Amino acid sequence: MGTGEGKMVQEIYDKALAILHEAYGEDADFHPGQYDAIEATLTNRRTLVVQKTGWGKSLVYFISAKMTKGITLVVSPLLVLMNNQREAAGLMKLSCIQLNGNLTGEIRSQVLKDIGKGLYKVVFTTPETLYKNDVQKVLKDVEIGLFVVDECHCISDWGHDFRLEYGMLKQVIDRLPENVPVLGTTATANDRVIEDLKKQFGENVFLSRGPLTRESLHIEILKLPTRAERYIWLKDNLKKLPGTGIIYCLTHSDCANLSEYLNAEGYQTRPYYSESSKDKFNLETEKLLKNNEVKAVVATTKLGMGYDKKDIGFVVHFQTPPSLVAYYQQIGRAGRADGAEAYCYLMTGEEDRRIHEYFISKAFPTEAQERAVVDALTEHADGLRKYELSAYSNIATKALDKTIAFLLKSKMIYFGDERSPRLHRAPVPYSYPGAQYEAVREMKTAELNEMGQYLSETGCLSKFVVNSLNDYTAKVCGKCRNCLGEKILATVTDPDPAEVEQLKMRMNSKCIPIPPRKKWPENDNGFDPTVKMQKLNEEGIALAKYGASGYGEMVAFDKYHAEDFREELVARAAEVLQQKLRDQGYAAITNIPSGRNLKVKNFAMKLAERTGIPYMDLLSVTGSGEQQKNMQNSTYQFRNAKEKLKLEDGAHVPAKVILVDDMVDSRWTLTVAGRLLQNGGAQNVFPFCLADSSVND
Repeated sequence: MGTGEGKMVQEIYDKALAILHEAYGEDADFHPGQYDAIEATLTNRRTLVVQKTGWGKSLVYFISAKMTKGITLVVSPLLVLMNNQREAAGLMKLSCIQLNGNLTGEIRSQVLKDIGKGLYKVVFTTPETLYKNDVQKVLKDVEIGLFVVDECHCISDWGHDFRLEYGMLKQVIDRLPENVPVLGTTATANDRVIEDLKKQFGENVFLSRGPLTRESLHIEILKLPTRAERYIWLKDNLKKLPGTGIIYCLTHSDCANLSEYLNAEGYQTRPYYSESSKDKFNLETEKLLKNNEVKAVVATTKLGMGYDKKDIGFVVHFQTPPSLVAYYQQIGRAGRADGAEAYCYLMTGEEDRRIHEYFISKAFPTEAQERAVVDALTEHADGLRKYELSAYSNIATKALDKTIAFLLKSKMIYFGDERSPRLHRAPVPYSYPGAQYEAVREMKTAELNEMGQYLSETGCLSKFVVNSLNDYTAKVCGKCRNCLGEKILATVTDPDPAEVEQLKMRMNSKCIPIPPRKKWPENDNGFDPTVKMQKLNEEGIALAKYGASGYGEMVAFDKYHAEDFREELVARAAEVLQQKLRDQGYAAITNIPSGRNLKVKNFAMKLAERTGIPYMDLLSVTGSGEQQKNMQNSTYQFRNAKEKLKLEDGAHVPAKVILVDDMVDSRWTLTVAGRLLQNGGAQNVFPFCLADSSVND
């Protein structure tokens, strides 16, 4: 190192240390490796920081931000993570702003103007927002002094939480001037992910990688296969766990149902998961958790990455995560303050593997789905809106969104402009990256199998987890269930079998609401979101979740293996309907007709006999047609139901009708049938189904 270079490095160190002392006091010092990462960043090296949760990765880019010209652009995957980062930036006296999808209209325009004027030193944004035309237009004329990719494992196909929008950040990095430092941070990257990130960040990447063991965590595995067992365990033991914590679930419905149950048992909990209508609710939940006003937040992985609360006392997994890397990320929310002990319970459920295999199978679009979109756009030179594409491709809505996203990433298709958001076919040859998709699926399955090995591990649980991230410095922790040879908390009790059986009966008898569809197409060419139905069905009910223990299992068996639905289902349906509809004046029971068998009609007639409400044939089928279950999106489901169903000639439809079917999934069959009955004179149509077979998580 030359004299001039050595002097520059000394100046960087002195200034960085002064900033640290100003924020945290004269006694503050860098954690091992922190200053090295700052120096690497400021000397224009591409820098990758892989350090455990609580190490202080954000400190690296906040200090670097204060020592660079221009703005620091921080790309984060989640709003909750941005909220934490913004608070931390305040300690550094950094002017900062969040730029995300929640900013709209005049407020968004003003924020963009202020960014253009250089009024903010740090701008937090999401990849989705970064790619917007108005944002790109402003950033084109702004000096970027530092580009930060937080939770950068999301860039890699091999990362445990790969995001399509993150995957496109490589294009942004490649366009940055060579003198703009690029910093990536994560706590969860194994060797394979690190090598991939090095390639994506460019040449001469400085790697800051430290030991990942979290010494404050006590880990225990609980093999409780049924939801009822896990509910009872949490009900009995949540109060014994220290402070506040997070309970992780795999699905939205599990978050909502578990939180509802715990609240009924006297706890203060809140559900937390991704849904546009829940953004405000989730922000309130974050605040309550931060202020220790709830015992637990029941969350999906939306509350996983980077959430920073220094005194999380426990993390419980209601179901097994998909990989040890994801598991490490999530238990990293606990025990973050120096010396704070925290407790991590991993529950294993009978549904875990099925859920994960479903997600793996749906991770990528099929070749048929991609070709359907490409062909439709090739045939329409003027382009198509997203909702119009559903009219030309029999693809489920979420799958269509995913297919479009992957084709946008591969530049096979593109958006015209934001004012007229039509998709167009790019003039490049189409090829399906099936081998790449399959390699990732195989990797995800291998991770799932490794998770299974962990559940049977007899050695140190902490060491097993850290080794899975290719950190072999870990020692035996002496704190987990396996090391102790006993429960990590002696006061924790096992579920009472009798109470578990009682809860199973309660859970199996819980009906599922069937909300009415509220939008109706003006024609068959897709669903314009602005068109709403004037007449709606009543909110109906389904007896059970298809295939779930109890009534759901009965429905699944009888549908395919019995001559008729059993009398036990008829009796339960009558009991439920009498509770719901007694004295409400329903004058008839009818059913969705089938061209294949009379099971549903026979069930409806028996139900009518038990309830004392007359049965009437009000609907008929026009032909065999396609089975509705083969229709994948609203346009196809609507068309198919509309073509198959008609009102019986000369039918006299009463004012209030109960409409019976065996299964409900998309709700379009019920919606079309309800419209026909309403056109025939019905004022109220109440749908009743034996089981809900929809997949909505």
